[in-house]
Amino acid sequence: MQTIRIGFGYDMHRLREGRELWIGGVKLDYEKGLQGHSDADVLIHALCDALLGAAGLRDIGYHFPDNSEEYHNIDSKILLKETMNLLRDNGYSLGNIDATVCAERPRLSPHIPAMQRTLAKVMEVAEELISVKATTSEKMGFVGREEGITAYAVALVRKP
Repeated sequence: MQTIRIGFGYDMHRLREGRELWIGGVKLDYEKGLQGHSDADVLIHALCDALLGAAGLRDIGYHFPDNSEEYHNIDSKILLKETMNLLRDNGYSLGNIDATVCAERPRLSPHIPAMQRTLAKVMEVAEELISVKATTSEKMGFVGREEGITAYAVALVRKP
């Protein structure tokens, strides 16, 4: 009998001048970046939490603590690759990912295909298993005031 599990991930980071903006493993040309201990890739962090949660392996902060020098300014693609290794080591494979990034600016839609290609390559899965969507918060809240960006993700994993 096959086990099928679903996990949910959420992340948010403040926008700040003097930082590069990385979302979904893709560097975007924008005047601000996301503040965080790592490169603050909000989408990858939400994906890691969704994947880890689906497999019952706690969360990104447990595996990659933000008080560890080892992860300071780390490329979040490395964290995603390690997360996939943890899943595989525990007998899980990816069913699919569905994720949404919420930002007023920059416009994310043109970058979604590159994000999906990058994520699929890092995760070593087929691109069609990765869905990334973008939306705004209609000028409401901290995202609407362009103070930060959020990401939400669900992951389906399977275990034979």
